[in-house]
Amino acid sequence: MSFAALEITRLANGDIVLRDAEDGREPLVRIRFSREVRDMLGEDVVLVAEAMIEAATDHIAGHDGSDEPSVVTSPVLH
Repeated sequence: MSFAALEITRLANGDIVLRDAEDGREPLVRIRFSREVRDMLGEDVVLVAEAMIEAATDHIAGHDGSDEPSVVTSPVLH
């Protein structure tokens, strides 16, 4: 079984994406916040997107949130 290195990245248009760090294909996940929410969150917008992605992966994996996070990610801004 092979594993992909995934990264969470903020695009120039403000979208936050989860993508394979080693290829240029379409992102696996794209999160687009409204301008109002982006202005309200400021730089925390990436942290909110990370929390959303982690919650989704925990839900899919069947975790109830009481264990350690199943996906550990570090912010990567380009």
